[in-house]
Amino acid sequence: MTMTNIDNVLEPPINFSMVDEGVFRSGFPQPSNFPFLQSLQLRSIIYLCPEPYPEESLEFLRSQGIRLFQFGIEGKKERSTSPLIPAETISEALKVLVDVENHPVLIHCKRGKHRTGCLVGCLRKFQNWCLSSALEEYQRFAGEKSRRTDLRFIETFDVLGLKGDAFRAFSAIIIKLMLPERGGCCKNKSCKPINPR
Repeated sequence: MTMTNIDNVLEPPINFSMVDEGVFRSGFPQPSNFPFLQSLQLRSIIYLCPEPYPEESLEFLRSQGIRLFQFGIEGKKERSTSPLIPAETISEALKVLVDVENHPVLIHCKRGKHRTGCLVGCLRKFQNWCLSSALEEYQRFAGEKSRRTDLRFIETFDVLGLKGDAFRAFSAIIIKLMLPERGGCCKNKSCKPINPR
């Protein structure tokens, strides 16, 4: 490989993955990931940490016209006595996430595991995925650091209580995403929807 080819390699952020059409997830993007992010033509980033966004990263977002939505969720250990993930904050982040005007969108926290996994797990419930598939996806990204409290949070998160124009507008897109030709939530024939209507 020549030096020119090495310079043209796009490097995604740690734990990068496509969640759905126009929705991506990852750990915190580093400057070496900026060319890759540029290729996604992002409109928005949902940042789930309380720490201020680094100035170099803010400058990149400004140069690309990317909006930053910050939802400061503390990164806590499993043994913490306070709730690890605040449901109200996840609800607000979901409203931004399902608004297609914000797509393409990247969701990230520090490592792209727990906070990001909880938001994506709640999105999957909203998309009417079966619970076992939503939890399996969380565990795939969290690996051996999977948290019982996060799994319980996803399981008990109330998607039926979510209301608002963004959710009504997104309903048509959800129906399209769940069509059989798109594969639904998974290939498991015994899979049942989380919130059957």
